[in-house]
Amino acid sequence: MPELPQSQTLHRGIRLLELLAAAGTPQTIAQLGAGLGVHRSITYRLLRTLEDHRLVERDDAGRYWLGLGLTGLARGVRNDLQAAAAPRLSALAAELGMTAFLVVRAGDEAVTVASVEPQDATAHVTYRPGTRHPIDRGAPGLALLIPSPPSAADRPELTAARATGWAVSHGEVITGLRSVAAPIHGADAAVAVVYVDETADVERIGHALIEAAAKITAGI
Repeated sequence: MPELPQSQTLHRGIRLLELLAAAGTPQTIAQLGAGLGVHRSITYRLLRTLEDHRLVERDDAGRYWLGLGLTGLARGVRNDLQAAAAPRLSALAAELGMTAFLVVRAGDEAVTVASVEPQDATAHVTYRPGTRHPIDRGAPGLALLIPSPPSAADRPELTAARATGWAVSHGEVITGLRSVAAPIHGADAAVAVVYVDETADVERIGHALIEAAAKITAGI
């Protein structure tokens, strides 16, 4: 049978969500329209529809960001994995004082499906479900690649990650943010934390993530 045509409106709405997730910061209508390649008025109508469904939100300056409605959608992704990861993410956030999150592989991207922010930390990074980035960038993406067979094309950071069992990155996804991640073997997923403190003990974080990942694997 011939392939049916796509819904252009739906495609553009999904692309807007992907652009917001990749940007990592609130975006103006002009920025999103340029990324989408359409007129400002079309971009505005799409954003209003997404806003009605709480998939995007506006800040006080009128810029757009991913909305809390995505959190509800994300809860339905890999329920068994998320159920096993939930207590481990909470424990990591409490132990390390950092935002802990769960990522899964979706093709060539690492997609955040759950996150837990520390309750007692004086300052922490917000990292929302729905955030995505290329799998060959950032600690979460590299952690997803750790179980794959080594290749001559591997980045040195990936080779180092295979040696330690966890991946490290700084500013590869969002400028100024640091991340450490470890793979959840057998699940095509990884557990990670994100932070800004350059004095943080990376080795301690890495071992904590490996332990958490092993417990998640056992609970799936």
